[in-house]
Formats: sequence, structure tokens, C-alpha cells
Amino acid sequence: MRKLLVCTLAIMLGLAAFIPAVYASEVRVSVDGRDVQFPDEHPYVDQRSNLTMVPLTFVSDKLGAATKWNGKLNQITISHHRDTIILAIGDNHALVNGKRVNFEGAAVLKNGRTMVPLRFISEVLHAIVDWQPARNLVSIVTSVASVPKGTWIWDSSILKQDQDQIISFAKMKGVTSIYLQVDRDMDPAIYESFIRKAKSEGIRVEALEGRPEWANKSKQEDIQKFIAWVKTYNSSVSPEASFAGLHFDIEPYSLSGWTKDNKTILESWMNNLRLIEKETKGSGLKIAMDVPYWLNTIKVPGKDYSMSAWLLEKFDCLVIMNYRNHALGNNGIVENAQAMLREASTLKKQVVVAVETAKSSEGPRISFYSMSSGAMEKELQSAHNQLTRYASYAGFAIHEFKSWQDMK
Repeated sequence: MRKLLVCTLAIMLGLAAFIPAVYASEVRVSVDGRDVQFPDEHPYVDQRSNLTMVPLTFVSDKLGAATKWNGKLNQITISHHRDTIILAIGDNHALVNGKRVNFEGAAVLKNGRTMVPLRFISEVLHAIVDWQPARNLVSIVTSVASVPKGTWIWDSSILKQDQDQIISFAKMKGVTSIYLQVDRDMDPAIYESFIRKAKSEGIRVEALEGRPEWANKSKQEDIQKFIAWVKTYNSSVSPEASFAGLHFDIEPYSLSGWTKDNKTILESWMNNLRLIEKETKGSGLKIAMDVPYWLNTIKVPGKDYSMSAWLLEKFDCLVIMNYRNHALGNNGIVENAQAMLREASTLKKQVVVAVETAKSSEGPRISFYSMSSGAMEKELQSAHNQLTRYASYAGFAIHEFKSWQDMK
């Protein structure tokens, strides 16, 4: 992977020379469709190298990277997910994950701002760059490889033997969240070990639980026991080994009475959701809910707003089970996700878009099961290119870990 990164970087840096020289004031930069604002120093084209130079901090921030300046060494360090890039002012090379990479042009200081070649930063941070001469615009689209990703682990017993393998796969695929179903009969030390390893690799772990019956009033005690167990566990371990949140997968529409009387089921479900809200208040636990992509079409009983909006008002994040294996077009990933993304953007909440990799009996357009991992990545990139326009968009989730791991 590092060799590929270094080779790609070396090739793409050479492409920077193809961006034509324009006046500094005319060079615009956008990241995922949003213009990057430069309050003082603006992008410019170096007349000697013909490289587009940009203020590092503003572009890297939009790409989700962190920068740290070392005045003594006159160098800047960029951290992005698991990549570390070190640039020294005046040098025509950088260290990318410890590997020296030569490039055209050097980082320079201009009125106190570190200016760097645009293509260098964007490609190192796994972005796609497009020069649009008619608009004097450098368009940057983040790569799906760097987008936050979650995945479900339904069988927590695999943690007894396969922890390192799980973490290795998750790290390779850019997973940032694992939704781990909790078996309360399992030794808590196993969870402690796994979560500690995951967090050391930048992966948060959410305690996963739920079933359709949890929409019934009779199951309120089960819900309370689950929440209490997670709270007790978290209080017994260090922050490095604690669950980052609670993840509920309830799906009441699977109950037999849904088609005949969903109003009664909805009201019961809402009461149980209010219980979850009450039991977790002040706990510091983030709350996520798995929901179908069509939930926005279901109204709150007696109200004119949707169940998805009601849920977004109460909880931190919705994970849309948007199980389609094609990004664009009718009934595709993008089309089905848009309504809930708009709701969440208005409410300033987050939405994760989930896809399926397990075998499905619901038709050929549901799951990526029969497709390659590369084909799925291509569709996710196409979807990502469209979804970045929504402030609520918080990445993808892949259902589920085992079937994803088995993909070729």
C-alpha cells in the first residue's frame, strides 16, 4: 500500500504542470463542490514551475487533515487518517509515511502562510483533482477510500480468536466505526482488549443490539438492561477501552402486525425510543439508529412530519439501510438517500449511508454479494461524488463484516 501511495504521488505531482498559468486572483479551489475560502493569501501559479500553489491549512482542513507547524525545523506535518506527510520549507521532497518522495516545486512561506503544490496535497490525501479551465477552477473530490466507514459485527464470539485479523481488515478498508453486537455472557476482558486495539488504530466501537420486538412495551426491561450493561462496562474500564456509543437495530416494520396496524406499533416504538433517550441522557454515549431508506415516507401518528425527522431530532445519527448495488439512476443509492440527507442537514444531524454485501433473496439489485470488491468501490465513489453536497452526509456503512471480508 505504501509503495502504491508513493508511486501514485510521484506520477500525479508531474501532472501539476498541466494546469495553465492564470492570474492568482482567478484561481479558485473547491472541495466536494464547496468553494474553499482564503482570507488572506490566495492560490497562485508559480511562474517558474507552473505549479498551482495553495495555502496548506485551508485546503487540508477541508480534506479532513490536521496540520502542525514546527518553527524550529521550519517544517509542517500533515496527518490524515493513517497517513503522515512531513514537508520542510524550501525542500523539493517530502516524507510520506517515512518514505522520501521527490517532487517538482518546494513548499514556501508567503506572508506567514505555508504554500504547497496543490496536486501534492490532494493526491497524498487520496483526493481526485480536476482542472476546469473555463471556470479557472481546481475541483477536488475526496476519494471514497478516505470516507468514514462503518461495519456490523453480529457474532461477537469471533473476538475470542480473530481480533488482530479483524483490526487488520478494518484498517485496510478504512473502517472508522465498528458496530459490535454485545453478548453480555462473554468475558468483558475480551471487549476491553478488542476496543483498546481498535481505538489505537483510530476505529471507534459502538455497542450494537436490537430486534423487531424491541418496539413492544414488553421489551422495555430488555432495553434498560442493555443500556445499563454498557454503562457499567464503560465505568469499569479506561476511556481507551470504552464503547463510544450505542447502536440500535430495531426494525419494527418486520413485525407481523405492521401491515395491518402500523400506527399502534409506531406509537409503542416511539415510547421505547423515548425510554432510550431518557436512559442515555448525560451518559456521553452517542446514539445511532439503523433505519430503512423509506422511513421518511412514514408520518408520526397524528403529525405532519416524518418518523425519520422525529428520530433525527432525538438522536445523533441515523444509518440508512439503503441496500442497492448501483449508485445512480432510478431507485439507486443516491436517489434513495437524498430525502433523509436533506432532513438531517436541516436539523444539523448526521446520516450514514449503508449498503449490503450479504446474499439477498430480494432481487439482483439489492446486494453487492455477487460483485467484486472493486466494483463496489466504484459504485460507492460514484455515490460519494453526489452525496458530498449534503452537510449531513457522514460516510458509508457496509453490512456486514463477514460477508464484506469474503468479497473477492
